[in-house]
Amino acid sequence: MDKTAGGWVNGFIGVLIFSGSLPATRVAVKDFDPTFLTSARAAIAGLLGLALLLLFRQKRPERGDLLSLVIVALGVVVGFPLLTALALKHVTTAHSIIFVGLLPLATAIFGVLRGGDRPRPAFWLFSCIGSALVAGFALTQGVTASPVGDGLMLAAIIACGLGYAEGAALSRKLGGWQVICWALVLSLPIMLVLTLMTMPPSFDRVGVSAWIGLAYVSLFSMLIGFVFWYRGLAQGGIAAVGQLQLLQPFFGLALAATLLHEQVSSLMVVVTLGVVLCVVGAKRFAKQELPRRAIAG
Repeated sequence: MDKTAGGWVNGFIGVLIFSGSLPATRVAVKDFDPTFLTSARAAIAGLLGLALLLLFRQKRPERGDLLSLVIVALGVVVGFPLLTALALKHVTTAHSIIFVGLLPLATAIFGVLRGGDRPRPAFWLFSCIGSALVAGFALTQGVTASPVGDGLMLAAIIACGLGYAEGAALSRKLGGWQVICWALVLSLPIMLVLTLMTMPPSFDRVGVSAWIGLAYVSLFSMLIGFVFWYRGLAQGGIAAVGQLQLLQPFFGLALAATLLHEQVSSLMVVVTLGVVLCVVGAKRFAKQELPRRAIAG
């Protein structure tokens, strides 16, 4: 398998893992405070990341890499999890799909600004159409508007897009799993303190579903998903592979239909096919310019 194809496979696995993030967060914030949930998931993942770095005796990043790692930490370790957890106190998971549909476009834009990607004009057409399809589908589901929730979700998408692009560019040097582990370790001291400060006095009223949600976002959303995602973006191109995120809402709905026996409408099938075509089109016209340096990891 060549490097580009491997990037799409890794990116696809990452998107599958991320598909459960918003539903798991929605379940968890019913019993956990959003700030505690954000710090706890980062602290748990940070401890696991530290263990991996020590186990495999990874070399410390160079001083010039620290700014990029800070941006990654602020974007995907703190920013997106906290902002979405706060937003889901005001909006439903279905409503958040509108903004998730904008994430591939945000990632592509930051991929140009920070990662050196140079997609052709047709790429942007497919990216915008795909984003519009996802947002339009979410609007047909009868969602309600919340200025506070919408503002928080928009900020979350911007932070996440920047964190994705910055981490992917750095992955070409450090490796995918190393980048997220170092970003988690960098934020670990603050996250541990915040976890202790925001910890509820008792966990007696915390349900099993909330614990499962916390476990999922800590292990899969915060760590394992990024191992595949950053490597996929670095291998296949930030703007190009980032378009796979258009499928994330539909993977989540399909998961709900499989596990929760929720009905899948014909509209969902039609829109999903349209999104798949947009991803294929974006892939065709995404002219990536990867650095000559070999991808680490």
